[in-house]
Amino acid sequence: MHVLILGGTTEARRLAELLYATPGLDLTSSLAGRVAGPRLPPGGVRVGGFGGAEGLTAWLREHAVDALVDATHPFAGSMSFHAAWAATTAQVPLLALRRPGWAPVPGDQWYQADSLEAAAELLPLYGRRAFLTTGRTGLAAFAHLDEMWFLVRSVDAPGSPHPARMEVLLDRGPFTLDGERELLRRHRIDVVVTKDSGGTATAPKLTAAREAGVPVVVVRRPPVPEGVAAVSGPEEAARWIRERLGRAG
Repeated sequence: MHVLILGGTTEARRLAELLYATPGLDLTSSLAGRVAGPRLPPGGVRVGGFGGAEGLTAWLREHAVDALVDATHPFAGSMSFHAAWAATTAQVPLLALRRPGWAPVPGDQWYQADSLEAAAELLPLYGRRAFLTTGRTGLAAFAHLDEMWFLVRSVDAPGSPHPARMEVLLDRGPFTLDGERELLRRHRIDVVVTKDSGGTATAPKLTAAREAGVPVVVVRRPPVPEGVAAVSGPEEAARWIRERLGRAG
């Protein structure tokens, strides 16, 4: 049984670890290739895009994929829609592994935005020194905010366009609460910008912001395909795969 995991997330890597070396299972993880030096999961790995939904469909057929797991990042753009279309076209069972989003708790000062551009419009209302944790590829949305200073954290160095006044911090989660507290204090951060990525690896910044009374601009998740079976954890996804493997055997 051949399983393709559309990955690049902590959950996808954990799923590969759970399934690796399972008798009768051929495992391939696909990474988009946007991060240099990614943490590779066990098993087979391919890096790079498929060429849209049609390319993914062709890959599923050519490599005789028996099950597809969409474990991409919540902000991976159109990939989930490509996966749904390709799975239907190639008649391959599809499961979405979607980590739960974050929810505010008492004391949080959250302001929701539907896009990076909308977040940029809100920023000057809440601060002048922003901790920007939305990734290196979306900095163009903030490039015009010349009156603001940014601490930009990303795995790889960002390119242009980007804000004129910024400091880049190259780092990879998981992050600690003490570390996030110190970042906010040392850089005199008065507003945080984040995507609603969910998970625990980057959540400590939200706690640190709440403790410091710092507002947070949260970019909402994009829509996902309707009608796709979904689970919230790697263990549930592994059970789904093993159940299909058992029926196939």
